[in-house]
Amino acid sequence: MSYQTAIERMYALGHELAQAPSHKFDLAHMRVLLVALENPERQSSGVLIAGTNGKGSTAATLASILGASGLRTGLYTSPHLVRINERVRINGGEISDDDFALLHDVVDRTAERLVSEGELPWHPSFFEMLTAMAFEYFARRKVDIAVLEVGMGGRLDATNVIEPRVSVITDISLDHQKFLGNTVAEIAREKAGIIHPGGIVVTLPQQPQANDVIGNTILEMDATAVSAVPYVPPVAPGSDCGYGSRGKSLTECTGDAESSDHSQPVWRYPLQVMGQKICVETPLMGRHQLRNVALAIAAAEELSKQGFPITAASIERGVRDTRWPGRFQVIPAANGNPEYIFDVAHNPAGAWALRSTLSACYEDRRLIFVFGALRDKAIGEMAEILFPVAERVVATRADNPRSATPDEICQAARTSAEIKTAPDVATAVAQACAFGGSDGVVVITGSIYVVGEAMRLLGARI
Repeated sequence: MSYQTAIERMYALGHELAQAPSHKFDLAHMRVLLVALENPERQSSGVLIAGTNGKGSTAATLASILGASGLRTGLYTSPHLVRINERVRINGGEISDDDFALLHDVVDRTAERLVSEGELPWHPSFFEMLTAMAFEYFARRKVDIAVLEVGMGGRLDATNVIEPRVSVITDISLDHQKFLGNTVAEIAREKAGIIHPGGIVVTLPQQPQANDVIGNTILEMDATAVSAVPYVPPVAPGSDCGYGSRGKSLTECTGDAESSDHSQPVWRYPLQVMGQKICVETPLMGRHQLRNVALAIAAAEELSKQGFPITAASIERGVRDTRWPGRFQVIPAANGNPEYIFDVAHNPAGAWALRSTLSACYEDRRLIFVFGALRDKAIGEMAEILFPVAERVVATRADNPRSATPDEICQAARTSAEIKTAPDVATAVAQACAFGGSDGVVVITGSIYVVGEAMRLLGARI
C-alpha cells in the first residue's frame, strides 16, 4: 500500500469528534486489536500525559529531556499541524512515509480480520488506528521509553492501555464538553482516569474542582502524588525569571547556552534540580509554559529515581533543545512583511494564555489577528478575550468540515473590534499582511488547522 493510499484510508474513517459520542471510547476493543498485534504497547516503558491545555508542550519537553539523556524516546502527540507523520516521532524524527504505509497496512489488515472473525464489532477509529500504529512502530524500533499525549479525556482514551511509569496531569479547563462533561469536575474525572493503581502522578495545583477530583482519585488508587511546584520559578518583578535571547545573560543564570539560533526569544531562569543548580532556557514562550516545563522536569526526576539515566545536565539540555512548533512561534519581520506569530489557542484558557504573552512581549505593537476556529469551540468567549487587543481581525476558516464559517465567527464575536472576513487562510493571511505592513504583528490563531495551513503557506519550520 502506498503512503497516499494509507492516508486516504485513514481519513476515510472520519473524525471521531465530528458526530455524537462514537465507537472510539471503548478500551476493550483497543485491547483486542493490540493483542492481535502481540501487544506492542508492552515492549517499552511509557509516560501518559493528560490535561486540557499544555499536555503537548509538556510531552515535547519531557521527550526532549529523555532524548538528551541518551534514551531512545518515542513521542506520540495529536493533532498535527501539517502532516500526520508529525504525530509519531523517535528522538525528534518523524515516522517516514514508507514506515507509515507499512504499519497502516499491518494494523488495517489485522483490524479487518478481527472484524470478519467477529472479534471486533466494527473497524477501529482513526485515533485507535494511529495509536496502534505508533505502538507498533515504537516496538519495532525498540524505543526505551514512549511519551504519549492523551488524545481527549483520559479514562477511555486509546492511549490509556499502557501501565505508565509516570502519569502527568496538566491544567484542566472546559473543552470538549459534549464528550467529557459540562463542569471542570466532570472533565477532571475523565483526565484522572490515567491514574493507575499504585502509580505515580505528577501534578500542579489548579482549579479547586479539579484539585478535589485528582486528589480523591489518587487516594482511591493508592497512587503517589508528586508536586511540580518546586520547579515553577517566581515571575514577580525583580525575580530571576524573565524573557531574553538565547546565549544572552538575563539574570544570575549566566552560563553560555549552546544554540544555533541566538535571536530566538526564551524564558531563562536558574533552578535547583536533583541537588544541582541548572540554567533553564526554554523556547516555549508565555508564563503558562513555565508550568508545563515544571511538570516535565518533575516527571523526568521521577523517572531518574526509577533507574533511567537522567541527570541535571541532561534536563538542562533537553529543555533548551525542545521543539514544539505552533506555540507562540515567531517569524521576524523581513522584506517588508510584518512579524508573524503562530499560536494554537483553541479554547478560552488558551486564549487567555496567548493574550497574556502578547501583553508581556508586544504591549506597544499593532496586532492584526487571523482567526478561525472549529464550530464546536467557545468562539464567542475566545473572541471576547482576544479581539479587544487587536487593531483588526480577519475571520477565516481552515479546510476542515468542522470549521466555523467566517460569518459564524462574526455572529459569535460580540465585540466592537473591526472584523473582516476571508474565505480561506491564504486570503486571510494576505489581507492581514497588507493591514500589518512592515511594522505590524500578524497573530494567527484559534485553531491548529488554521495555524497549520498558515505555517505551510509561509514556509515556517514545523
